[in-house]
Amino acid sequence: MPGYLGQVRSLNPPLVLPGVYSPQEDTALLAGALSEEPLPPGADVLDVGTGTGALALQAARRGSRVTAVDVSWRAVCTARANAWLTGASVRVRRGNLFTPVRHQSFDLILTNPPYVPAPTGARPPRGRARAWDAGHDGRFVLDRVCREAPALLRPGGVLLIVHSELSDSGRTVGHLRAAGLKAAVTRRHRIAFGPVLRTRQGWLRERGLLSAADKKEELVVVRAELPL
Repeated sequence: MPGYLGQVRSLNPPLVLPGVYSPQEDTALLAGALSEEPLPPGADVLDVGTGTGALALQAARRGSRVTAVDVSWRAVCTARANAWLTGASVRVRRGNLFTPVRHQSFDLILTNPPYVPAPTGARPPRGRARAWDAGHDGRFVLDRVCREAPALLRPGGVLLIVHSELSDSGRTVGHLRAAGLKAAVTRRHRIAFGPVLRTRQGWLRERGLLSAADKKEELVVVRAELPL
């Protein structure tokens, strides 16, 4: 993907507090998918796990009414500050996934959830690791998104999820289709292992999630639409 690092840099917001997940290749892949969605002005958009608010800001620049949610107070403060610094209208709420917006509905839901398989298993991650660790199969949060997001979509609404192929895009697509959505992988991008995966290569190979020849990770965007 030409100019991919430039896309990542273009997403960098003015402020990133320590411990908050900065925009990376997965953020850029999801941003590209967002740019292709035909959103009318005034569409209601939800960004779950907003981090710095980079994707929420992009949606707001298109005239959408944006709500951003994160479980981390540092992320909430960062996203609020970035919205103020850029003049974007974004409502930022603190909460666990969809809890703060349980009784609302949206035209578009974006999420870059934790998805990295972790040897710690069922132990809840702490600190910065909350942004990426997601249980032995990488699906601790993904499965919740697949269960809970469809109920918040309006007819014709779209859910965009980015995650690693290590956490099984086929399972994501299958869950969303079972919930009545039209779902498919619409974007793929291979990247070199980052610091977290480099430290876990041996464990991932033992579990059969990586082969001995694998030197890169594949990121995917799953797009799911609730039929009219």
